[in-house]
Amino acid sequence: MRFVRLYTGEDGQSHLEEMDAPMALVEQAPFEPVTGVSFRRYPPGHVWDWHNAPRRQYVITLAGQAEIVLGDGTVMSVSPGDVLLAEDLTEKGHIIRAVGGEYRVSVAIAVA
Repeated sequence: MRFVRLYTGEDGQSHLEEMDAPMALVEQAPFEPVTGVSFRRYPPGHVWDWHNAPRRQYVITLAGQAEIVLGDGTVMSVSPGDVLLAEDLTEKGHIIRAVGGEYRVSVAIAVA
C-alpha cells in the first residue's frame, strides 16, 4: 500500500510527500475521528480541473487509475489501494485526471 500526503507548501503550490503508512505492530493504523464518507466514480478521460481539497480527507483509489497534476508539472499516478491524505486546502491546488480504459472509483473519508 502506498501512502501519499498532498499539501500546500509555503510557496503556495501543492506538493506530494510519500509517507510510511501509520501502522502499528499488528498492521493496523490507529482509529481517527471522521465526519463523513463519500464514494466517487469518474468515467475514463474525466478531468477535474484545478481545485483544492474541500477538507482534510483521505482518498483511497478502489478501482481504475488516475493522475494527480501539480502546479510545477509533477504528475503522480494513483492505482487501486493507494491512499492519499489530501491537505492542500489553500492556494492553487491540483488537477485529477481519470486515465486508462475503466472508471476510477474512490472513497473520500473526511477527517475530523
